[in-house]
Amino acid sequence: MTENEEITHIVSVNNTEITLIGTAHVSQKSVELVEKEICSGKYDCVAVELCQPRYNNIVDKAWWRNLDIYQIFRKNKAGLLLVNLALSAYQKRLAEKIGVEAGQEMQRAIDLAKEKNLKLELIDRDISTTLNRIVNRVTFWQKIKFFTGLIASIFVGEEIDEKQIEDLKKGDMLQTVVEEFGEELPAVKEVLIDERDEYMTGKLNALAKSSDAPQRVVAMVGAGHLIGMRPKFSSPPTADRLKELEEKPKPSKTGFYIGWGIGIFIISMFAVGYARSPELGLNIFLTWVLINGGLSALGAAIALAHPLTILSAFFAAPITSLNPTIGAGMVVGIVESYLRKPKVADFEALREDIGHLNRWFKNRVARVFLIFFMANLGSAIGTYVAGASIVQQIFY
Repeated sequence: MTENEEITHIVSVNNTEITLIGTAHVSQKSVELVEKEICSGKYDCVAVELCQPRYNNIVDKAWWRNLDIYQIFRKNKAGLLLVNLALSAYQKRLAEKIGVEAGQEMQRAIDLAKEKNLKLELIDRDISTTLNRIVNRVTFWQKIKFFTGLIASIFVGEEIDEKQIEDLKKGDMLQTVVEEFGEELPAVKEVLIDERDEYMTGKLNALAKSSDAPQRVVAMVGAGHLIGMRPKFSSPPTADRLKELEEKPKPSKTGFYIGWGIGIFIISMFAVGYARSPELGLNIFLTWVLINGGLSALGAAIALAHPLTILSAFFAAPITSLNPTIGAGMVVGIVESYLRKPKVADFEALREDIGHLNRWFKNRVARVFLIFFMANLGSAIGTYVAGASIVQQIFY
């Protein structure tokens, strides 16, 4: 069996032959394989592992310039964009080691499809839907673990050489990574990998059964997805299942009740403390403010926030921690973006800067999201540390 046969799978649906090609998103050999397949003249349709927003980002290299930082924080979308930045940064770091721009094989597939006048199909699920489903599937501490691990992986990780990148296309190495990820955070793996395997299989199956179905399709997907998609063609998802996978779930009521429960509990502890003695009540109040606000301010300071932003974190965190509808990071992000408005140069350099830790602190766009994350992390830790201290003062 040749190397190409190991990363290729052919399936027939109705009268359409679909050739799945497993690629690595930071591999020169993947780019060359894409060129070879599309230029062979065998296909009348090219399908790529992209959704419409990601396709737009590839086609429009200047999309970063249109970001409205204030609106992102006001609409509580900063967390989703931070994940996008972190994922982009991780691929950027790998790409710089290999010498290939992340996602270049997808870019090349798009260009060649247009050049040869071939039908182009986007088969991946909308990235915002995937991220929303992740956020609503995992617990609060799993979210912290996921975000922290993701950001840490951008800057801290073992060296990956070109041979390892190429091994990803064969499936064995990536399969191991996926299985380990599933053991740590099964809900994240299910949404990020398994659901998208199912969704892309369903999209290709629906394409083959459409009234204007192409005869021969070449589908470029990540090697890890190739592993999961192959068996699913025997029983692809129905149209109803595809609609279900496209839904953005409503926020979990459990998290909502826990958030308000924590707020009510802390406030009741204030009341109990003051009922016993004004001195105990004051101590409990100061414990909550100093620990919660102090750790949030410390997080913002570590991210090199403006002094007034650090001050806002100190005062906002003790209040926002009592209200689950708003986070300290949201307030801090708005303050920082107002005090240090990103310049055009920051947006233009963002694609390059996100792959380097020191540049996150210099680029005003990247830094404001790092400040958002660190202030939220500090407040989250502060909530539990302060809460434990208050319980100890009341009951022991």
